[in-house]
Amino acid sequence: MLSTFLMLIACSSNESNMNSNKQQDKKEQGEEAYVENLNVPWEISLSEGTFYYTERSGKMANFKDRLERQVLQLSKPIHSDGEGGLLGLALAEDFLESQTAFLYHTYRNDGKTLNRVVKVQLKGGVWRETGELLANIPGSQFHNGGRVKLGPDGMLYVTTGDAGEPELAQDKESLAGKILRINVDGSVPEDNPFSGSYVYSYGHRNPQGLAWTDEGQLFSSEHGQSAHDEINVIKPGLNYGWPVIEGDEVADGMEQPLYHSGNDTWAPSGMVFHHDQLYVACLGGEEIRSFQLKGQGTIVVKEEIGRVRSLIVDDEYLFAITNNKDGRGDPVEEDDRMIKVKLE
Repeated sequence: MLSTFLMLIACSSNESNMNSNKQQDKKEQGEEAYVENLNVPWEISLSEGTFYYTERSGKMANFKDRLERQVLQLSKPIHSDGEGGLLGLALAEDFLESQTAFLYHTYRNDGKTLNRVVKVQLKGGVWRETGELLANIPGSQFHNGGRVKLGPDGMLYVTTGDAGEPELAQDKESLAGKILRINVDGSVPEDNPFSGSYVYSYGHRNPQGLAWTDEGQLFSSEHGQSAHDEINVIKPGLNYGWPVIEGDEVADGMEQPLYHSGNDTWAPSGMVFHHDQLYVACLGGEEIRSFQLKGQGTIVVKEEIGRVRSLIVDDEYLFAITNNKDGRGDPVEEDDRMIKVKLE
């Protein structure tokens, strides 16, 4: 009995040492699990030291000293199915004063799956919808797009998927398979490329990332049909080819990507620009990857951290959120997590 007891103590001690060694290895590699037990987070934002997250099931969460979840009150219930649910989040430019943000979420209406963009305000620990900016964006179990970002011009940019109907991406009358540009009051900007239309660019399959350089050039990330994931330079009014071309295929009047994954799969999602490079969260590759904009080249910044959905940069650190509990990953007990990575 005594020997068995001592063996158990030794095993427990060894396991503790192994876990400690793993944590030390991660820190030496510039990686740290900063927040744990998130529930399939989709977007991450940061304001004055507080992180804000959307969780696909429909919860809002924040973290400063500890993780908290907050109530979200919307006029239309969130429909969380497949790739749909509570997705994009963008904090207003005056968030500290107004406590206002913009959300993108999936819902159901008359038997149809759709997506919409709404304005919400945080008050008394509750996020309440204060306005619907755009609704009836085609949706489905897959390919809902979902990213919402405030551009350097103060406009909202929104990525939408083809909703499983590829031909909609080429239809400029449809909001599916597009990057949209919207005034923060929900109206159509007068200088959009197509008069009276929210459409900023088209021919997209399932774009999920947006980022601007310091000079204001917009880039997007996009999921290919079978590999051939893309990083695109986005310019107003241009056609990015889906479903006619993808990867290195060519057609008149259609844009080719700056990068594509060839026969590999990145499944690129959220992205940020920092020091002349794009950093991209990769779901399929389970990695963070950087793409050079001055010259050509891409490298893996961090790998073996699971399905990475989105990221932001603060000072010289990347903060990345995993989606290992989305039904396609291999979660560990601490998932989902926000991981802090030191940039070289």
